[in-house]
This record gives sequence, structure tokens and C-alpha cells, in this order.
Amino acid sequence: MQEQEGGTQKKKTLSLNVVSSQTHKGFGAGSINLNDVSSVIIDGGEAYIDIGAMHAKSRVERGIKFSTNKEDVPNGRRVWVVWVAVDRSGDGPYYAGATASEMLIDSEAKRGWKILADHVNRLDYAIKRRFMLDELSPEEKRALKDLLIRHNPEWWERSPEQLKAALDA
Repeated sequence: MQEQEGGTQKKKTLSLNVVSSQTHKGFGAGSINLNDVSSVIIDGGEAYIDIGAMHAKSRVERGIKFSTNKEDVPNGRRVWVVWVAVDRSGDGPYYAGATASEMLIDSEAKRGWKILADHVNRLDYAIKRRFMLDELSPEEKRALKDLLIRHNPEWWERSPEQLKAALDA
């Protein structure tokens, strides 16, 4: 897709990229390319894109004090961050990698549980075109599948059978 800009043509980046069309800056910049990765939150059976999760500041994470000890969040609800990588083939863009990272969130107590190293590793796995979605419930898989299809049906059609099979609940 191309866009006119002052008489010159500028190539538009993939639109699932909710991070930005600019190079990622910050700690670790240059070590992984986040420009073709987006974060999806699955909470209570609802899946939505939330750019904030890229920096641990999604809507559900804001104001939450996180622990690495699950026992600190006895009333937490299970929330997932799903890292979705997009790639481009000769036929066009497609969903190339997707991995799910678990969190427990107790909004009322403002407490949460997550293992940051696991989130970073799974983000890396998505970038490396892996699929790790087995831990999602059938309802969560349906919500993610529906979001990906709604976002771009053509991308879904071009996606690997491995992703489609992983999300058939």
C-alpha cells in the first residue's frame, strides 16, 4: 500500500503494527525489531489490541503493583498478553507468529502477578515466527481468532495452518 506525500510516494507499513512506523527506541533498541509486532490483551473472553502492553502499560496493567509470587494475588483473574508478529510474503502480509503470556490481575486490590522474563521470551518467540497458544482456553482462542479475522481477513487467509489449527477451539 502506498501513500502520496508531497508528490513523492512513501511505502506504508503494515497496519497491525500499533507500536509505530518508527524504529523502536529505548532499552534494548536494536536487539529486536518491534515494528511488526503488536500486543493483544485477552481479558474475560474479550480480545483487543492494546499498544501499552509493549511497555507493560496496557489498560489492565496500569496502577497494578506486580509480584513474581502467585500467592500474592489470590483473587486475581487470568489475563493474557498475546504477542502477534506480522510478516509479508509475495502474496502480502500475514500473521506470522503469536505467543501468549499469562498474568493474574486483581484490579480491586491493585495487585498482579506476572513473570517479566517469560513475557520477554514469548515476545521474542513471536518475532521468531513461533506459535505458543496452547494454554489459552477455548473461549480465549475464539476471541483471539475473531479479533485477528476482524482486523484483517486477508491476513488471516494467508496465515500458516499452524496458527489456524492452534485457534480452532
